Amino acid sequence: MIPNSYDTYKTASKLCKSRSLPFTQKSKKIHSQPNAMDVSVEAPNNGSLQIPHSSLTVDHTLPVPDMKPSLVKLCKDLFKKWSNLDESHFFAERVSGGITNLLLKVSVKEQNGNMAHVTVRLYGPNTEYVINRERELQAIHYLSAAGFGAKLLGVFGNGLVQSFIHARTLEPLDLRKPKLAAEIAKQLNRFHQVEIPGSKSPQLWVDIFKFFERASTLTFDDHEKQKRYDTISFKEVHNELIKLKVVSSMIELTGRLDAPVVFAHNDLLSGNLMLNDDEEKLYIIDFEYGSYSYRGFDIGNHFNEYAGYDCDYTLYPNEDEQYHFFRNYLQPESPDKVLEKDLKLLYVETGCYMLASHLYWALWALIQAKMSPIDFDYLGYFFLRYNEYKRQKETYLSLAESHLSQPATN
Repeated sequence: MIPNSYDTYKTASKLCKSRSLPFTQKSKKIHSQPNAMDVSVEAPNNGSLQIPHSSLTVDHTLPVPDMKPSLVKLCKDLFKKWSNLDESHFFAERVSGGITNLLLKVSVKEQNGNMAHVTVRLYGPNTEYVINRERELQAIHYLSAAGFGAKLLGVFGNGLVQSFIHARTLEPLDLRKPKLAAEIAKQLNRFHQVEIPGSKSPQLWVDIFKFFERASTLTFDDHEKQKRYDTISFKEVHNELIKLKVVSSMIELTGRLDAPVVFAHNDLLSGNLMLNDDEEKLYIIDFEYGSYSYRGFDIGNHFNEYAGYDCDYTLYPNEDEQYHFFRNYLQPESPDKVLEKDLKLLYVETGCYMLASHLYWALWALIQAKMSPIDFDYLGYFFLRYNEYKRQKETYLSLAESHLSQPATN
């Protein structure tokens, strides 16, 4: 039986929140102390990246006070200037927890009295089933050097240490504010221009079909979970994937809708956007799902996140709101000069890949239902995303196919 109404939305609310992993609460921007363990990340074209590594791990299941000895040992191992400080100089607090990571703020009182702050990100259990950590680590070097996200300061056995961002995490309703939407679009344009070494082949369908393979062969110890899981027709899901991939391939091969391949964030929800209100500075953070993909997927996925913590897709941006975003994305310096035909083409492209976003996260949710120790109704979330895909598919696939069937124009 497909879950619905209040319970489904309540569960989805928790799930959406859990995928959002903010670094800090709202606060004023404080620039890093120059002597506060400011490990530099060399520009990629300057040669090697000087990032400390440690083989140590931290048990994420412990209460934060019980983690402290391990955190102190880790910080001393990574950052030699702190190696002679005793444990009383270190302070740890939980910033946020979620389906993917546990984030901790570690503060260090240095010998000169300055307080240094870093973020310790502990990978969640079984996340290797949905996240390519090697790909993430490579990308974070280059994105950090380009000014995106928190600075990468160290790598250890089951996580990362990054600079601490003093800003507030956006809320879903912030995304539709015209000024912020324009800034997000401009930043996303710049994000998409960063080049990450290696193959530029789009990974969207590789990842989706990998999710499908894992999601379609699960078994659950819980009888009720198994019963709900058994109601899913994976033959139907597979057919939908093939159908959508064919349209995606037509878009790519004909060039009719452009659909350039870029290094995409792939998870641009409100929780992965931070804003320093005093300086009006926007940060794009957390690149765990980043890969080369289609720009339309990144934008369509972002638009799906307008639905907010309640996953209320009536909040999906209307055409005028989308065009406002497109103008600032396509021509950040002169948004009013974007041609109407270019807006329409990006509207069609985004709508097609918006559908792929629903399938991507629906299959992701099934894997989480099996692997995650967090108590959420992931199966309910699958049905929520998959049902929304089915509700929207005829509209947007017909629109794409209509444009693809038109004669090419100069």
